[in-house]
Amino acid sequence: MSPESVRTDKWLWAVRLFRSRGEAAKACEAGKVRGGERVFKASTLLKGGEEIELPWAEGPGLRKVRVLGLIDKRVGAPQARTFCEDMTSEEVLAVRAEWARNRSQRLAGEQGRPTKKKRREMEGGGGFFD
Repeated sequence: MSPESVRTDKWLWAVRLFRSRGEAAKACEAGKVRGGERVFKASTLLKGGEEIELPWAEGPGLRKVRVLGLIDKRVGAPQARTFCEDMTSEEVLAVRAEWARNRSQRLAGEQGRPTKKKRREMEGGGGFFD
């Protein structure tokens, strides 16, 4: 049996739009979760059918979702998709895809901490007597 209303931060966490309820609450308190002109606080009670605009956990753009059902306990990803409808525009999804591609290329180039040999090469000295 689903509740008639649920706290915004709980619902955002339960349908897996944020990794933790704390992250969802921080986004709400920062005024980043909106429904039209209305700003949702963490304690704002959601009702079915509402449309919400919120930032992605990381990266550019705003995602738009519609509340299809109310839950206050975290469920698996396939079941969570039945409680919200993603209405994010194609332009935002294209920008996100490009951002993800660029990010993966940047991360692939990073090797972590350089070895002693690499540090010597970067500093210009190659051996004992250079």
